[in-house]
Amino acid sequence: MGATHVTVTIRNPADPERSWEDLFLVDTGATDSLVPGKHLEAIGLSSRGRRVCELADGSELVMQITVAEIEFMGETVGGTVIYGDDDAEPLLGVTALESVGIEVDPVNQRLKRLPAVRLKGMRPV
Repeated sequence: MGATHVTVTIRNPADPERSWEDLFLVDTGATDSLVPGKHLEAIGLSSRGRRVCELADGSELVMQITVAEIEFMGETVGGTVIYGDDDAEPLLGVTALESVGIEVDPVNQRLKRLPAVRLKGMRPV
């Protein structure tokens, strides 16, 4: 299976004029998104804490996190963003995708919109 990429803009929620845009790898194995730390700092974001992250090889690493607006495919969601190494490839995690009702079509290697955002366990009003 190939890789799926999408253009993502990361914004500072306190100052939306400050943003950074790049092509992100869609990573359905990642819960949160990851951005090279130098770009988060450049738009005025600072660490809001640390989180233990499990890497693909099973090892664990303590990484800094922050909160940002994540914009892609005409949708915007607030989410946790992990500070990556300055040369890290940006990753779009599954939480951002699911929050706006978008999933990966693995056959066509494209993102597709669901007819509705899933809210399992909710009763109709």
